[in-house]
Formats: sequence, C-alpha cells, structure tokens
Amino acid sequence: MENDLYNLAAKVGELLKHHNLMLATAESCTGGLVAATITDVPGSSHYFDRGFITYSNAAKIEMLGVRESTLETHGAVSVETAREMAEGVLGQSSAEVSLSVTGVAGPSGGTKAKPVGTVCFAWCIASIPTKTSMMFFAGDRTAIRIQAVQFALESLLQFSSLL
Repeated sequence: MENDLYNLAAKVGELLKHHNLMLATAESCTGGLVAATITDVPGSSHYFDRGFITYSNAAKIEMLGVRESTLETHGAVSVETAREMAEGVLGQSSAEVSLSVTGVAGPSGGTKAKPVGTVCFAWCIASIPTKTSMMFFAGDRTAIRIQAVQFALESLLQFSSLL
C-alpha cells in the first residue's frame, strides 16, 4: 500500500506540475497524512504550497474560516464542513488547488448517523465548482486514514481532469 500511495502522489504531482498549479491541504482525521504523502515525492516543493491540520473545531474556524453555524448545523464530519475547509484553504494560501478531509477514524467517536469510518472530502480548484464526497471506510484507525488518503488523491486526479 505504501508504494501505491507514493505512486499516486507522484501522479498528482506530475499533473499539478504540468498545469503549473500549487496544492494546499486541510486535514482533520488524517492529521497531515495527505500532505506527508505528497511531500514524500522529491520535487514536491514545485507543486505543494502548505498543509493545515485543523483537528479541532476552533482550528477549522480560526485558520480556515469555517462558519460556526456550519459546524453546529452539520457537524465537523460533513460535506458542508469539508467544502468550507477546502474553500478556506484557497483564501489562506497561494495555492490554486485544495483538498480537505474530515472524518471519524476511530476507534471511538462514531455515532449511528456517522459511524467510525465516515470521512468527508472536498476538492477545490479556482473557477471550478467545489466537489464533495462522503465515504465509509472499514478497518482500524490506520486503515481508515490510509484509505482516506488514497481516495482523496485518486479523486483529486479525476477532478483535475476538468482543467
């Protein structure tokens, strides 16, 4: 799996570099694993601007401009929050592309409505409508986080095909 993630990150990097775009990330449940995966690839400084680890609601509000009302109405694990995180990254960086991840990696914290393994994503490219998704992953905390990184990067490749 580790080699697969590296190869996926390298493909993302090639695409971003080809289009002369910079990426920034906003992560909650993955705790910086998306950014770490991207920056494992040599030369990533040509297409990776920065990563925000906004684990707490306060960090989401203060660093990314997520509205308190969004968190109160939809919760931190929601496509609405993921959207505001991804859009907030573009306002707080010099990147043209962003992605966000927020979810319940477990082993606790799940609810009936949002069980462990629920992860929400958003991808934002300036001038293209933001895309969001909610996924349900199985396994332990590590497995859920790795699946989330893989899905985030694979989906970024698909979304970037709109360029």
